[in-house]
Amino acid sequence: MTYPDWAQIRKDSFNESLMRMPDLPMLNDDTPSFMARPIARSRDDLRGADIVIIGSSYVAGVEDYAGVPRDDWAAAAKRVRQQSCRYVSGYIQDFDLDVFEHLNIVDYGDAEVPQSCLVEATAENALEAQANVEGMVNDVLDAGAIPIVIGQNSPCSSFAIAKPISERTDGRVGMVSLDTHWDSEPIDDLIPDPRIAGGASWKGKTYEFLENFHMQNLVEIGERGLLERKSVIRNYLANGAHFFSGWRLNQMGIDAVCAELRHAYNGTDAVYAHFDMDVIGGAGPVGGDILGELAEPLGMSEYQVLRIAHEVGRRGLTGMSFICIPPGSKIVYRLVVYVIMYLLAGLIEGRQAGPQG
Repeated sequence: MTYPDWAQIRKDSFNESLMRMPDLPMLNDDTPSFMARPIARSRDDLRGADIVIIGSSYVAGVEDYAGVPRDDWAAAAKRVRQQSCRYVSGYIQDFDLDVFEHLNIVDYGDAEVPQSCLVEATAENALEAQANVEGMVNDVLDAGAIPIVIGQNSPCSSFAIAKPISERTDGRVGMVSLDTHWDSEPIDDLIPDPRIAGGASWKGKTYEFLENFHMQNLVEIGERGLLERKSVIRNYLANGAHFFSGWRLNQMGIDAVCAELRHAYNGTDAVYAHFDMDVIGGAGPVGGDILGELAEPLGMSEYQVLRIAHEVGRRGLTGMSFICIPPGSKIVYRLVVYVIMYLLAGLIEGRQAGPQG
């Protein structure tokens, strides 16, 4: 099934009043701002923002990725924004809370992807695209806000967020990571250059390159399957990582795993949250096969992902990113909107509760 264009989405939307507003804030002709929030066109427009949305359409390689059309991967940030505008307000009935009453959210648009990335996969091209994301993340951190990057592939939607956070943090940085795969090979498979924190290597490169990221403050959730090398996982465990596989998550239950998020916060001055959305696999709103070669059984459920997002929000965070958003399904893009909003609801609740909450 072909994914509908913006005109069709607006026509079919349940929320006609917002989708058909003549003054709906638009980043370009077919991309509204996230949840119709104000657009920041420059660094100066970030003043006073609490949360800043950044899009990253970088896709690794120049052909289809993991058996899924490249264009579907690249369109994720746009499609998440399109689906976000079906919602009337920031009110979440689960918490009787209007996020927009408490947080100033702005959309900073998309980081530029060099045209060269579309025709040739080289280390130099990837590093240029990565630097563009880093620049926008640094702008947001300069403004005292929390960056949330909606992207698809590494390094631009993972390492490019971890690196600026690391560089601005004097003490340790904790990480909460949801993923199907460890992404910790020593060298990326698509761009086999030791400088590149690519899809197969970005987490490994984070702990190799960023000295204040320590495995003792990593909470890794959702990995499963028979693809990983035992030496990789045993190295993380030997260095103190806190790992909750898809199997173990279901054995323990979501409440117990949420309690283990504390390890990302113990003795740290910043926390980076990374949601690789291939983690939902076939347990989310659509079949796992939508992910092509990235799909594995025993995926996390929507509730489990949302619950962790909410709990991370309650504890606080410095920045967040998304990669591998399952392409081509409206409800999957809506799930990403939910993840962001439930995290922000938790952030508000945590701030209201104070240090003892």
